[in-house]
Amino acid sequence: MKPKYISVKAFAQLGAYSEQAIRSKIKKGQWVLNQHYRKSPDGRILLDFEQINLWIESAS
Repeated sequence: MKPKYISVKAFAQLGAYSEQAIRSKIKKGQWVLNQHYRKSPDGRILLDFEQINLWIESAS
């Protein structure tokens, strides 16, 4: 079972994007709050793995 949300570090370790690239996509608004990622109550950014995959596939 894969988790719904994944940390920036864990996503970067999968090799798709570096941590810097992920944070850049968030800052530029390419990945949208409450769609592609959420902020946990402690302020940590958690990525919605499924929504980001849909975003990637939409460019094809």
